[in-house]
Amino acid sequence: MKLVNIGFGNMVAAARIVAVIGPDSAPVKRMIAESRDRGDLIDATYGRRTRSVILTDSGNIVLSAILPETVASRLEEEDTEAQNG
Repeated sequence: MKLVNIGFGNMVAAARIVAVIGPDSAPVKRMIAESRDRGDLIDATYGRRTRSVILTDSGNIVLSAILPETVASRLEEEDTEAQNG
């Protein structure tokens, strides 16, 4: 299982990530609030500003303090390493 660092030593299984999006739009804020109410929210920001929202195939939402582009590049690095062996 490949893990992706999402900041502060926190990891998410790369195969479980469906999308990495920014937190600024109203629909995303609504998704976060609904997930918090259901108990499906994982806040990995350590009190810092949320910069990316990671959606998983299990329905959980993970908040991260690193930019979506950074998470995406780390995912791509994992894919490249897996292909190269």
